[in-house]
Amino acid sequence: MRVLFSCVPAIGHTYPLLPLARAFARRGDRVAFMTAAGMTPVLAAEGFDHLPAGPMPDALFAEAAARTGQDAAADPTPESVSAFFGEIRLDTTADEAVAVAREWAPDLVVNELTDTVGPLVAAVLGAPLATLSFGPGVPAEFRTAIAASTAPHFTARGLDAPATLPAGRWLLDLCPDALGPVGIPDGVTRLPLRPEAHRGPDGDVTPALAPPAPGRPRVLVTFGSHFGDPEIVLDLLTAMRDGVDAEFVGTALPGAGPAEPRLVPFQPMAGLLAGVTAVVTHGGAGTVLGALSLGLPVVVVPQGADQFIQAAAVTAAGCGVATAPGRPDPERLRAAVRTVLEDPAYAAAAADVRKQIDAMPSPEEVAAALSGAI
Repeated sequence: MRVLFSCVPAIGHTYPLLPLARAFARRGDRVAFMTAAGMTPVLAAEGFDHLPAGPMPDALFAEAAARTGQDAAADPTPESVSAFFGEIRLDTTADEAVAVAREWAPDLVVNELTDTVGPLVAAVLGAPLATLSFGPGVPAEFRTAIAASTAPHFTARGLDAPATLPAGRWLLDLCPDALGPVGIPDGVTRLPLRPEAHRGPDGDVTPALAPPAPGRPRVLVTFGSHFGDPEIVLDLLTAMRDGVDAEFVGTALPGAGPAEPRLVPFQPMAGLLAGVTAVVTHGGAGTVLGALSLGLPVVVVPQGADQFIQAAAVTAAGCGVATAPGRPDPERLRAAVRTVLEDPAYAAAAADVRKQIDAMPSPEEVAAALSGAI
């Protein structure tokens, strides 16, 4: 079987698809990723086919700001988000994507929830579509706005446009029940899929750091691949080290230049989480689910995008604490970290979420289910 994965060209949108892509490859299926050429460094080590299509996010953000006057990352609204993910991405990517996908001829298309190229390609080619929901539910007003912004590209090709997202036959849901329901339109079948902390292509989870000192908690501070400005991370490290009895480790951005001695290089999270007691994060879905898959409570410091959704979900589940958006007040940040370290209820709730995640179907099981349904 030939399985085509389609995603927004960004690490946070690509990594959640990799466990399922690897599972298909282990079954002997042919796997390809359709995304911008700039994602080659991320995909090259995986051994998948790469079908380049469309520009990288910096060009999309610039065009979205020009059309809407808004920053779709820092201050997301239905208008700016739909312009970025729907209208502009298809304007710049659709024709190229349809051409390369038609030549590759997939039997199944798998996309992530904010990717609008995959649904269009699947509709043009008549291929079944499965959509990965990489975190707690995106509000309906955003999903319907994104879908509406894609309509011209569907109607121009004589196709019915989706009324909302997801638009395929299956929703591959990474979200455990504790983090709340994901909106599922009529006619879409939910298939739970176990999330995991990102691993390298060889699946190695060897600890990236030496074990922490006995009796002293280690806290990982990571703001992902887009929002991880070293200045912000270093400010947070300074604030927390002054008043919290713990070891703090911060991560740099991907491809960072000369090493800052207080930061470790960007690398697979599975290795970084070994020996960690809690995680301080911007609230990216992959980071939050990766931490919870190991039963680690989180402190979410939302910076933009969908991070407010993760912040609300972990707070409601009792497995984390959220601060005010942006750069938090240092004392409130320290108080939040002390809370998740010292109040055992947070670790207990995170452990309960881990049990739910452990019980979800594996990527191998989901790959087999999809293959059997086609």
